[in-house]
Amino acid sequence: MPDKFTALTPELHQYLIEHSPGAADPQLQRLAEETAALGDIAVMQSAPEQAAFMALLAGAIGARRALEVGTFTGYTAIAVARALGPDGQLVACDVSEEWSEIARRHFAEAGLEDRIDLRIAPALETLDALRGGEPFDFAFIDADKPSYPDYWEAVVELVRPNGLIIIDNVLFSGEVLRDPEDSERSESLQGIVTTNELVRQDARVESVMLGVADGITIARRRGKDET
Repeated sequence: MPDKFTALTPELHQYLIEHSPGAADPQLQRLAEETAALGDIAVMQSAPEQAAFMALLAGAIGARRALEVGTFTGYTAIAVARALGPDGQLVACDVSEEWSEIARRHFAEAGLEDRIDLRIAPALETLDALRGGEPFDFAFIDADKPSYPDYWEAVVELVRPNGLIIIDNVLFSGEVLRDPEDSERSESLQGIVTTNELVRQDARVESVMLGVADGITIARRRGKDET
């Protein structure tokens, strides 16, 4: 089969951004600039084309309830919350008051205060408290990588049949190819690799891994008659 892979140069990436209208949102641009001023930690912000893609997916499935594990300064929360519509709600999980203060301010500027429920607590505690409630249509996992396997197990049970789960950083800057015996493999890398295998073998979902940004997996929760 012919190789369909096209390496993204900086110029091609800029072309991609320019042709993704959702990535040029003024509110998100202001937030991205403020986040960039934080220094190296800004690498935690999702790429603009990724946020635009996620918003498109949420809108395409008519998502009304969304869940985000790891919010940082709020970039993807804003993008996805807007796609939910005026009666939608996004439950956002984070542990940092510092980053959440920035997020809350931008949520207010975007007019999304009533649509985003930001909960400051260990995410597994928040996810456990959500059990038994109304299921979610859409979920995004982008928090501490060693806990990814636990987040996956919790989130997949909170999403409705035909709901979508997006997992970020599944390529981990290419480190997923590192030799399993390499002593320099970090806990974060191991969390990613373990989760990638969990998803691949999980009969409750069908999934695809894409080379968007640092790699994302999109998983659809199967209906009861499909498992």
